[in-house]
Amino acid sequence: MSEKYEWRKKEKELYIPKRKPVIIDVPEFCFITVRGAGSPTNSIFTESIGALYSVAYGIKMRLKQRANKPHAYCDYTVYPLEGTWDINDAAKTHFTGSIAKEDLIYQLMIRQPKFVTNSLFENVLVATKEKKPSPLLDLIRFESMADEKCIQMLHIGPFEDEQETFEIMEAFANQNGLVRVSKVHREIYLSDVRKVAPEKLKTVLRFKVE
Repeated sequence: MSEKYEWRKKEKELYIPKRKPVIIDVPEFCFITVRGAGSPTNSIFTESIGALYSVAYGIKMRLKQRANKPHAYCDYTVYPLEGTWDINDAAKTHFTGSIAKEDLIYQLMIRQPKFVTNSLFENVLVATKEKKPSPLLDLIRFESMADEKCIQMLHIGPFEDEQETFEIMEAFANQNGLVRVSKVHREIYLSDVRKVAPEKLKTVLRFKVE
């Protein structure tokens, strides 16, 4: 039996950065995703996360129980929740320097191993709808994306304090002759907000540069 794949151990460069900015090239990966808008304090945000995880664990269990495993299959730890964040067009037009949570738009996602296919995803999605019906399941997609050249850094503390870390990252970009492509950024959540105090939350912050 092959060893269980642990992303925390095998992909530290991508998921366990230091508390200082680094330049990183992020290749293309496949994700299950769901898009939304508004404040992350809204119930729809929490329900979207629950819907994503129900499909992610459904995929993991379906593969584990299958007799005919796909090529290169091994058991694995489900990847962490990630999210890309932006503001809506109206907020961009009247941007004053501060962002209202209600103006946020986001795409939440959980990365999938290479042996997970769109066909498998579709099958598990149908089964999940039957077992745990939710209108949010209709919004989940299987997508591939690549962040490419980025700067990333570990942020420890409340989400509201992330701007301090972004300022350090942007200064690092300038020092290295790089320009932030846009205000869109990615967050990778290493802590469970239900169990960890805000001042101890660990979040990977990442934005594209050129």
